[in-house]
Amino acid sequence: MYQFSDIGAGHGGGTAVLGTAPALARPPLVPGFADALQDVRVRIEELDLVTDLGVRIGSGEWLRGFATCFALCYAAWSFAPAIEPLPGYSPAALPDAQWEEARTLAIAPLALGADTGRRMAPTDAVEPLTDTPERPRIDLVATLGRGDSFARVLERAGVAGAEADEVAEMVAKIIPLDEVKPGTVVDVTLGRRPNRIVARPLDALAFRARFDLKIAIERVDGQLALTRIPIAVDDTPLRIQGRVGSSLYRAARAAGAPGKAIESYIRAIAGQISIGSIGADDEFDIIIEHRRAATGETETGQLLYAGLDRSRGKDLQLMQWDQGGRAQWFEASGVGKTSGALQRPVPGRVTSNFGKRRHPILGYTRMHKGMDFRAGHGTPIVAATDGRVTAAGRAGGYGKQVRIKHDGGLMTSYSHMSRIAASVGSRVKQGQVIGYVGSTGLSTGPHLHYELYRNGVAINPASVKFTTRAQLSGRDLANFRGRLRSLLGVPVGGTRAPEAVQSAEAQANKAAAGP
Repeated sequence: MYQFSDIGAGHGGGTAVLGTAPALARPPLVPGFADALQDVRVRIEELDLVTDLGVRIGSGEWLRGFATCFALCYAAWSFAPAIEPLPGYSPAALPDAQWEEARTLAIAPLALGADTGRRMAPTDAVEPLTDTPERPRIDLVATLGRGDSFARVLERAGVAGAEADEVAEMVAKIIPLDEVKPGTVVDVTLGRRPNRIVARPLDALAFRARFDLKIAIERVDGQLALTRIPIAVDDTPLRIQGRVGSSLYRAARAAGAPGKAIESYIRAIAGQISIGSIGADDEFDIIIEHRRAATGETETGQLLYAGLDRSRGKDLQLMQWDQGGRAQWFEASGVGKTSGALQRPVPGRVTSNFGKRRHPILGYTRMHKGMDFRAGHGTPIVAATDGRVTAAGRAGGYGKQVRIKHDGGLMTSYSHMSRIAASVGSRVKQGQVIGYVGSTGLSTGPHLHYELYRNGVAINPASVKFTTRAQLSGRDLANFRGRLRSLLGVPVGGTRAPEAVQSAEAQANKAAAGP
């Protein structure tokens, strides 16, 4: 506050000076009380209730911390809720009749005596039986597995061992048991037995032994009698034709040809022309083995005829024929052709070529008579082309080796195998597995040492391409042309018709004209 009297008049016209009023200042505190209050405040600030109880054990500071901890624990325990049982309502016990009904329908553990899933409470209408009756006949279906015996299949179905052996002997007189295909379904009927300790007798049995034969066995006057039931089969081949369009494979599949037959057709055509040269307007002609049973089943076999009617260029007519125990494709004129380079025996890259080199184990330079292919241990090794195995076994530094003799004086050898998959004297086809890559003999690691010989002289395998041609003549050519006429007489997707046969004969005579 300011007082008017504080305004000085001697400072000149109109100038005022303001001053503070000393009467408004706070009166001083009593010195003794202030000091005591300040001392308490300092003591409270210096007081440490939370101390480390792990150090200075037994000191005043430690006792103070222990007292603080005890007080906090006691306070927590004091304010904790009491653990006491809660009162609840307990229903009255059920009468015996209601309890029995509830127990049989309730869900409870079996260990506590529950009846759920086992039985219901019996009524007065239930009468205990001394023995449960059996059905007079049991109809079963048994399936012949791969590597399974016919008698064992019957025993698993419940037929007695002696009776199963008897049935197997009866069937073996009609058809060899090893000719019954795996997966064959056998319908078995078992009859009534005198007691439970013996097997049921066989009353009836029926199964499809072959595509054209069904066998049925029945018990007549206490004895088993076998009946052969022949099934009529139409062996007319299936002929499929169509336009190639954008894809030969898809067009043939859409026309109804099986996938394997189309693959065989493409391989046969590829031996004569380039697949890329087939035009969209060309028409394929496929004839395959086909069997139709009177019961409705069908069977499809191998490709018999491959034809291609070309919009530009020469038409193709090829039929598979056996010559000298070897099947190959012949043109309508009776000329067969197999061409192409030797197939690569393994997919690995070449690590050592034909020629002189320093041997990695022996340490001196000598002729390397083949090519080394790098491949992992166990990689399949395939035959370079068709031939006959002349040797299969260990061959000194070559390790495990297979030698194959081919047409035209050629021979190939495959060495350092880990395992051999061909036998001496067997015929192998191009691409057939004959062994597996290894490191036997003088070898530094898994690889294939591949050699090629011509008339007994080692040559560079990378330089060989060969073509073999077969020609039918005489009786073989006549039989070939007769079979070709028969196939060309098959109508598309149907049975033979006389006019179709005559037209086919004329077509075959024209196509087969030649030497």
